[in-house]
Amino acid sequence: MNQPIVKKRWKRILGGAIAAFLCLPVFPSVAVNSVPSPSPLVEKPSQNRQADQLLQQGNQQYQAGKLEDALKSWQAARSQYQQLQDRPGEASALANIGAAYTLMERYREAVATLEALLPLAQALNLTRMEAEAQGNLGPAYASLGNYSQAIDAHRKAGKLMRALGDRQGLGQVLLNLGNTFEAVGDYDNARTAYEQSLKLAQQTGDRLGEAIAQSNLGALYANLGQSDDAIKALKQGLDLAKANGNQSSQASTLINLGSVYHSQKEIEKAIGYYQQSLAIAQQSQQRQRQAEALGSLGIAYEDKGDYPKALKFLQQSLDIVRTIGNPQLEGRSLNNLGHTLFGAGKLTEAETQLRAAAKLLDGIRPGLSDTYQVSIFDTQVQTYNLLQQVLIAANQPEAALEISEQGRARAFVELLSRRLVQPSNQKAINSNAQIPTLGKLKQIARQQNATLVEYAIVIDDDFKFRGKQRSREQDLYIWVVSPSGQIAFRQVDLKPLWQQGVTLSELVNASRCLNGSPGCNNLIKSVSAESGTSNRNKELTFPEVPLPTDSTTPSQDVQENSALQRLHSLLIEPISGLLPTDPNARVIFIPQESLFLAPFPALQDESGQYLIERHTILSAPAIQVLDLTHQQRQQARGRKQAPPLVVGNPVMPMVSTALGQPPGQLAPLPNAEEEAHQVAQLLNTVAITGSQATKASIKQKLPQAPLIHLATHGLLEYGSQGNYVSLEGIGVPGAIALAPSGNDSGLLTASEILDLQLQAELVVLSACETGRGRITGDGVVGLSRAFISAGVPSVVVSLWAVPDDATAQLMVAFYKNLKHSPDRAQALRQAMLATMKDHPSPFDWAAFTLIGEAE
Repeated sequence: MNQPIVKKRWKRILGGAIAAFLCLPVFPSVAVNSVPSPSPLVEKPSQNRQADQLLQQGNQQYQAGKLEDALKSWQAARSQYQQLQDRPGEASALANIGAAYTLMERYREAVATLEALLPLAQALNLTRMEAEAQGNLGPAYASLGNYSQAIDAHRKAGKLMRALGDRQGLGQVLLNLGNTFEAVGDYDNARTAYEQSLKLAQQTGDRLGEAIAQSNLGALYANLGQSDDAIKALKQGLDLAKANGNQSSQASTLINLGSVYHSQKEIEKAIGYYQQSLAIAQQSQQRQRQAEALGSLGIAYEDKGDYPKALKFLQQSLDIVRTIGNPQLEGRSLNNLGHTLFGAGKLTEAETQLRAAAKLLDGIRPGLSDTYQVSIFDTQVQTYNLLQQVLIAANQPEAALEISEQGRARAFVELLSRRLVQPSNQKAINSNAQIPTLGKLKQIARQQNATLVEYAIVIDDDFKFRGKQRSREQDLYIWVVSPSGQIAFRQVDLKPLWQQGVTLSELVNASRCLNGSPGCNNLIKSVSAESGTSNRNKELTFPEVPLPTDSTTPSQDVQENSALQRLHSLLIEPISGLLPTDPNARVIFIPQESLFLAPFPALQDESGQYLIERHTILSAPAIQVLDLTHQQRQQARGRKQAPPLVVGNPVMPMVSTALGQPPGQLAPLPNAEEEAHQVAQLLNTVAITGSQATKASIKQKLPQAPLIHLATHGLLEYGSQGNYVSLEGIGVPGAIALAPSGNDSGLLTASEILDLQLQAELVVLSACETGRGRITGDGVVGLSRAFISAGVPSVVVSLWAVPDDATAQLMVAFYKNLKHSPDRAQALRQAMLATMKDHPSPFDWAAFTLIGEAE
């Protein structure tokens, strides 16, 4: 029976970064950057002089603010240059036409023009023109949602500007690169790009560039929830923009200032800023700024309860957005329109708008790298969450499950799908084709012969967010899909936790503090020297995985057993009657956000019984991922393979555990070496340890191994960026410590694992916290995801640092069980139960989880 339906909502506050165009400065202008014909004007035939005069006429019209007239003059000049086969003249005209289209927000025409210009500029060795064309292509591509092409154009423009020694031009390129990084959710690189651009603008006296950089930094701070820093930077940017008379920068900065006050619930002040922005945008005919200001006014009036006025503003905003062709902006506009319709009780209309938003967002991600698909999805995931809420309010829980699946692990699904098909069929894959239907989800449950439990978290209804911000959890949706395909839905109200001063994320963090150590926000703790044991990765002090805002530190009154039991009451008790009574029957949990870190095996009922004592437990980031790992398992069968690969306690590499710190050698793991020898004996192979376990050697053996067991340190955040912008963007966090040799560091990174093609049916990462990583809307991005993406259908990982002696005992028991049964989930369960007898604390046995295929 379905639980009572309670309507929950959220909205996205608009606002964003400002682009800097290179060929044509924003009004008012002092010059048009065009490249004249190399021959003096007086030496040209009369026809050439006419074309030159048209080009100059366009320049003068542009200076007078008559951009439409200027465009016509430049187009006429280009036509004459083409007829005369005057290639330098044609290039000059194309450069101005392309920049004009960009300023006029006619991005498709801008792209077509600038793409036609590039080969001409390259053939004529017009390096500056090529640099400026690439620099203008970047924002045009980004405005059309083609972020991969935008980053490539920015990168090329930056290299050309450096070669020209044009520091001001480089600063403008960095501004636009920062915009694109911000659009795809790469806030670290965006901030670095903006800061570098600001420094260059100040050094070169580029006051307009300084204004835009300050404003963009302010917008980024707002996305990060740093309101005070945002207001300070935005006001500085606004003052500079006013001094320069730059209306585009003023309009955008005013919207962002309004959005910061909006998030602080100062609605009237926010409306004032939005109205100022709208007036400037209308006066200067900036369509995107008009749309953003109108949309912002819409959600402000919704907060005031004036739904008719809110809907009027939002529809006006959407109408303008559709003339621009920016899918990201249109998706946000549709989201906010859907949100307001939901608040007004118009569920059918809200569903229509939100489905349209989701379709647009699905179309943006293909073509991006996996890391950027993950990052941009993190900024989009709440649209899918809102659509779920609308469907639940409309009493359509099964349709909501489809959207729940559509709104998780999309990048992971696309990556796995591409690995499973032949290269010739790669183009056939797209996100829309991969969206699972309800029938497909039921089929997967039957195929897995398991009960599937999918969780979705609904955030605080009163939260106004930008970027990737999250708030405290308000509700929990739970779907249970039986092996026969029956679907049940439950809804859990999490607001009572607020009155107790606790959130769901805090409970999850507290439930992982099982070793009795104080300050268990940091779970990497060393064991006293007298005990003779060590924690794998104990020396590392990489940051805790980021959890939702205000949820990273457990409340002091939340105790270990209490947290395990309270989590059980929230996550398990509402569905206990839907779970199998046979302890050997599989239950596959599909978590979301902080629940990826929950120790499901250790959750306790009121009698003190652990969940692992009643159920065989697996996990997956999405139901559809289970289907893909099953396909991987089918492909792996029958392959000719080498012996199992077992690695333990290699000579440890040198690693810097914090930015700016000198590298130090990781501590050895003698118990891990003994574990490796015991496991190898059970698998009829020889363990590779010490100096023999080099990265070069192990990496060469990985692709042929049918089973991989790695007993060494795991580094969670290895690969984090420094303070210089990477033109290639973000990477994948995580690394496995192996022995260094030659010039290599000994660290096998998650990015390197992603590039491998593995045949192993099982990988066991017997290392500290290898199941953790960067929590995103796409799931946990780290080592486990890398191995599954590389072709492995089943991965065993750890959620925290387990003492070596307990790990060794559990692993030996696990492999002994596997010799008698191919069911890996059951083998892991029995190993946990056996280890529990000698080590009763769940800290010693509950950390490991199986992701993917059970057999």
